[in-house]
Amino acid sequence: MRIIVGFAPGGALDIMARLIGQWLSERLGQPFIIENRPGAGTNIGTEAVVRAPADGYTLLMVTTTHATNEALYDKLNFDLIRDIAPIAGVFRGTIVMVVHPSVPAKSLPEFIAYVKANPGKINRDRKRGPSRRRVVQDDGQYRYDSRAL
Repeated sequence: MRIIVGFAPGGALDIMARLIGQWLSERLGQPFIIENRPGAGTNIGTEAVVRAPADGYTLLMVTTTHATNEALYDKLNFDLIRDIAPIAGVFRGTIVMVVHPSVPAKSLPEFIAYVKANPGKINRDRKRGPSRRRVVQDDGQYRYDSRAL
């Protein structure tokens, strides 16, 4: 059995996958191998699972990143809803959007209206790591941009 993690070793999801793999191995009497396939905002690991034989021996650790990738990438080589079947919820996380207090927006619709009314004034956001870089375009839509730091 393989558990694919779309992030580099040593992070929270990798540690969680290793703990789950150990627990499953002890209960099922079968080894579970954790395979880290980082890159492209988890899409490399996801695509590896999608291309694996549909025999139930390859599992994917899914995060909120997988959900947001549908909006961030114009073309993916898979459809997460069609190609991946959920089997267990093992983690619950939150996505939070924050803006500087000087931005006069208190909700997502207000923020989108502000961006549309002020083209070029707010043009990108940042995440702590290099894997997901997004740019808010004038139409208020997020797009992936590898140059955004």
